[in-house]
This record gives sequence, structure tokens and C-alpha cells, in this order.
Amino acid sequence: MSSGVAEVVALAALLAVLVFAVVRPLRVSESVVAIPAAGLVLAVGAISVPDALNELGRLAPVVGFLAAVLVLGRLCEDAGLFRAAGSWLARAGAGRPQVLLLGVFGIATATTALLSLDATVVLLTPAVLAMARRLRVPASPHTHACAHLANSASLLLPVSNLTNLLALSASGVSFLRFTALMALPTVLVVAAEYVLLRRFFARDLAVAPTPAPEDHEPRVPTFVLVVLAGTLAGFAGTSLLGWSPAWAALAGVVVLGVRSLRLRQSTVSGLARSVGVPFLVFVLALGVIVRAVVDNGLGEAAGTLLPDGTSLPALLGLAVVAAVLANLVNNLPAVLMLLPLVASGGTGAVLAVLVGVNIGPNLTYVGSLATLLWRRVLHEHDVPPRLRTFSVLGALTVPVTLVLAVVGLWASLRVIG
Repeated sequence: MSSGVAEVVALAALLAVLVFAVVRPLRVSESVVAIPAAGLVLAVGAISVPDALNELGRLAPVVGFLAAVLVLGRLCEDAGLFRAAGSWLARAGAGRPQVLLLGVFGIATATTALLSLDATVVLLTPAVLAMARRLRVPASPHTHACAHLANSASLLLPVSNLTNLLALSASGVSFLRFTALMALPTVLVVAAEYVLLRRFFARDLAVAPTPAPEDHEPRVPTFVLVVLAGTLAGFAGTSLLGWSPAWAALAGVVVLGVRSLRLRQSTVSGLARSVGVPFLVFVLALGVIVRAVVDNGLGEAAGTLLPDGTSLPALLGLAVVAAVLANLVNNLPAVLMLLPLVASGGTGAVLAVLVGVNIGPNLTYVGSLATLLWRRVLHEHDVPPRLRTFSVLGALTVPVTLVLAVVGLWASLRVIG
């Protein structure tokens, strides 16, 4: 089939999958459309079988890590860790709505930075929902804080986001140097997010928290905290060794899983369901489709839009292109496509792209896997987010935080080098 037809088919397949992922009628899995779409781009020759297999192999660590984190989240939930966190937030924020939002920001930022953005979505969001119900306050400000900070607060550490691990390898800097360069951008972004969300949800935050009584305060599961600390150390260790963080997450799952099953806190069937196989299949199929689109002209077109140099305007341009591309094809494919094009520009160029693909997804549901997963979590808890609220909030916050992050990165590069 001609290259022109293959290009049109690949673009149409991508559009259909992304639209279905956002609308998700009757809560049908996204894989229902993604699998046939991936088969279609293979059938028309938009991507060869070897290239498709290569893309699946490249995404396998990502999917493995996501699966392990999903199970880890279920184990933590079964052990009561996030019920305890929600209870603490409820006590700290009782009668003080601004303090409550600040507490959510603090815990969400720490969870994202230390345990990855998937942990914030999978582990913390349900606890925040439970907290809001206990305090009888609107959940939207706090759940949207989790969604935004899952993306924007993931700038800090290499282990905070799989896009960071890819950027770390391309930039050639050490773990500590990466963190030092991204510290100021992270502080500026989180501070701006707090100010803007507080203003955007002013009406909801005017409702004073009135906690409903609990029969007993949940106990903090110390063993789980110790294992999570060890898993965090494993994330750092595996990243330094160039291994997938999925191995560290898997180790945490094994340790917690054996204990949880022995104590009958969890069941094998429940843990198997928590893997979310249909969603993981969707991720793999999406990767194949995006690779087909990139190979049929999108990658070359994106390369022509990238500015050269490490001046402030150049870094801002790189971040904007990366943010736009992340919202078109998802942030993981975007970073995989852009890093080879900007690696020769040095550390500043690579990290500017990272700023774009991490902050940009706060604009649309399809911008990152974490945002899609956050939306799925809310649906499972019968509090589906409103597309209009998410989109308007994103339009308000993303331009401001993107500029602040790039300015912070530029300043850090001038000071640290």
C-alpha cells in the first residue's frame, strides 16, 4: 500500500483510539479499540512486524513497572496505609479548608517525587476521596491536585517518572546532578499549582470541613512503610545501574504480597484483577500505533519545529513543542521521539523537553498514562471527573507552570552549569 494511504490510516487509527480513551463509553476498556487499530496499521504496512515487535520490547519495562505499581497499590490499600493517610489529612484539615488543600499538596508532591507519579494516582487518590467524604467537602479540588501533581511534581527525581529515566540516560548527568537541576523548577511549579488551584476552586474550598466520626482511627502499618522505603531505595539503585525500576517495584510486591496473603489481607484473585491487564494491553497497542504515525512523517515534522541552542527562548520553544506533542500522542511516545533529536543539544535541551512532556499532560486526559489512569480510578470510585473542569483548569495552569519551570531550569543551568 502507498505511503500516503498508510500515513492517513495511521493518523486515523491514533485519533480513533485517543477519542475512545477519553470518552470510554459504557466504561468499556480502551483496548477494545486499540487492539484492532494496531492490527490495522500493521495490515496496511504503516509499520512492519519487526518494528512493531521492537516497539513492544521498548515499552515492556514501562508496562512491567506500571503493572507492579498497580499491584503495590492494591497491597498498600489492603494493609490500610492510605486509609491511615486519609485519616491524618482529615484530622489535620478539620475546619480549615486551605490547610486541607495544603496537606494534600504536600503528601501528593512527596508521593510523586519519591514513589513515582503512578503511586500518586493509584495509591493516594482513593485515600483523598475517602478523606473528602469523611469531611463532607467537595472532592474535586483535592482529586485534581493529585492529577496535576502526579505530572508536574514528577520533575524532581529520576525515579519520579519513567520519562525522567529516559531523559537521564540521554542527558548523561548523574542522579544527584539531575535532581539539583530540577529542584528549582519543581518548587516553582508546585507553588504556582497551589496558588492557581486554590483560586480556581475557591467556591469548593469555602465549604468548611466537618468530619464525620469514625469508630476507630486506622493504625499506620509500619511494615508497609518500611517496605516502601526499601522499594524507593531500589528505584534509585536500579536507575543508577541502568535497570528497569520494574524490578524494584516487583521486589516490593513480593515482600508485601507474601505477608498480605499470609495475613489474609489480600486474595490472589484480587491481586490478579489489580494488574489491570486490559489497560496494559491498551498501552502496548497505543505504542505500536504511535510508532506507525511517527515513522510516517510525524517525527520528521517535529524535528523541523525544534529550536537550537540553550538560550531561554530556545528552551521555552523546546518545552512548548514537547508539551503539544505529548497532548497529541501521549507523553511517553513523545519523549521517545524527541530525545534522539535533541540529545546533541546538551543537558539543557534534554531537560527542557522533559519539562514539556511532564507538565504538558495536565492540559488533556490523553497527555499521559498517569492522567488516563487517574480518570479510570475516579470512575471506579463512582466520581467521574468532568472534562470541562479538567480542560479549563489545564488551560489556566499549564502555560504558567511551563514558563516558570523553564525559567527555573535556565537559571539552574546558569548557576550549576
